[in-house]
This record gives sequence, C-alpha cells and structure tokens, in this order.
Amino acid sequence: MAPATEPWIPADTTPEAWAEQTRLIRRLTPGERVARSLERSAWMRAAMLAGIRMRRPEASEHEVRREFARLLGFEIPGGP
Repeated sequence: MAPATEPWIPADTTPEAWAEQTRLIRRLTPGERVARSLERSAWMRAAMLAGIRMRRPEASEHEVRREFARLLGFEIPGGP
C-alpha cells in the first residue's frame, strides 16, 4: 500500500478508502455523529478497563478506576 498523501490519513488507509469514509460521515446528521462518538468513547473506555484488569488481575475495582484515571492524565488522591 502506498503511503498516505495527507498526514491525517492513517497509514493503513488508502486515499480512496479515506475519501469514502469521509463521504459517509458527512451524510450523518449532527445527532448521528454525536451518537457514533459516544459509542466509540464507551467502547474505548471498556477496552481500556479490560486491559487494566488483564494486566492487573489482583487489582480492586477502585485500583482499576484509579489506573484508568491516571492513564487519562488525572490523579485520584487517597486509596490503598
């Protein structure tokens, strides 16, 4: 696959595929775009939490949430 010509196109995506994806996204209503963003955010949150639990099976739910917050750049004071 040839490298993308624009820096914002993922390296594993052809310019033609990117153009089609962009065309489809532009057809969405604002509400549909928000819904898609929220779905992706929920999926990413679930994937991150699952990854933390997989790497630290002994961690309590509080510790998992604390690590999640740390990965997002937040610090939660206190706790074990």
